[in-house]
Amino acid sequence: MKTKALRHPAAPIALAATLLAAFFVLLSPLPASAHDALVSSSPSADEVIETVPTDLTLTFSAKLIEGEGATEVVVTAPDGTSVADGAATVEGAIVTQPLTAKGPAGEYHVIWKVVSSDGHPTSGEYSFTVTVGDSGTASPTAAPTSAAPTPEQSATTEPSTAPTATTAPDPEDADGGSAWIWIVSILGVLVAAGAGTWLALRGRGGRSATDSDTPSER
Repeated sequence: MKTKALRHPAAPIALAATLLAAFFVLLSPLPASAHDALVSSSPSADEVIETVPTDLTLTFSAKLIEGEGATEVVVTAPDGTSVADGAATVEGAIVTQPLTAKGPAGEYHVIWKVVSSDGHPTSGEYSFTVTVGDSGTASPTAAPTSAAPTPEQSATTEPSTAPTATTAPDPEDADGGSAWIWIVSILGVLVAAGAGTWLALRGRGGRSATDSDTPSER
């Protein structure tokens, strides 16, 4: 009596594995692109200048999206009044905010909001200091004291609360992460395809050997 070995075809299994790998690669969520970062400004953060400039400029890492209400810049004097002279203008990656060029000595606060090239809004703030201002006199400074602080006074001295500049994230880091994700995904597809091909060839070889060993009917 002739017996036949039951074998599952390997080609459909290999094809299913390849399609599954391609599905995960194509439909996996792409990493979010980094928002455009503030590269430089004039006046810059914590800069000390004599008088209020005629305008303030902000330079970003990519071309910004323009539109009504997309870009806003607020510059306030030490007394809380605004020194902005009209609306800010956008030219590529540069934002220019005209100023009144008049204001007292002291610390000026800048708040900005723009729409990045990826369509997402981003904002930030910083300060700069004017030493003379429109009054023509320098801002008062504390007179030095001759008496040295006691050990008790040194121990109870509070830490400085002056703002520190923050470093914007490097867009190249996000690009590097995206490249590695795609490389790993492509390697996964290639491995799945190679495994499928190997299984298909192995299945064909097994069937050929089985057919040759089966005795013919007489």
